[in-house]
Amino acid sequence: MARNKNALRQHWVAAMPVGDAEPDYKRLAAWITDINDDTAEEVEETAFYDGDGTPTSDVVSVAMSYSFSGYYDSSDEAQALIAGLRLETGEGRKIMHKVIESDGAKKFVGTATVTDIVAGSGAAEDYEEFSCTIKYDEIPAYDTVATTTTQA
Repeated sequence: MARNKNALRQHWVAAMPVGDAEPDYKRLAAWITDINDDTAEEVEETAFYDGDGTPTSDVVSVAMSYSFSGYYDSSDEAQALIAGLRLETGEGRKIMHKVIESDGAKKFVGTATVTDIVAGSGAAEDYEEFSCTIKYDEIPAYDTVATTTTQA
């Protein structure tokens, strides 16, 4: 079994396409130092009389989510897209998010909501900070990658 560096996992973001247009993905990677998988699961536990009374667990929902942090670069297209959403609400915070796994074999694609946007913050002597959370609005499509991992 191979071990892969986290930096090989690719995150791509795009504004919501209009009509039948294809999303114009930009890679969210430059100056990003940390990405955390913040996926949340809701679990219900129930014990039944036909067992020994030990509760069984059922996962009833999954909300796939990632948090990003690093340094802000207003000239980076992906960061600029996210920063441009700071004053938006509702549908204005929707984007397309694509994740290509570190081995390059599979991808997740779907509509997501961006929250907790920070684009320029920190102490005077520090570089500006960038951070956000991107949470899929539903379980994303999961498929094999048909193109090379360096392309969107």
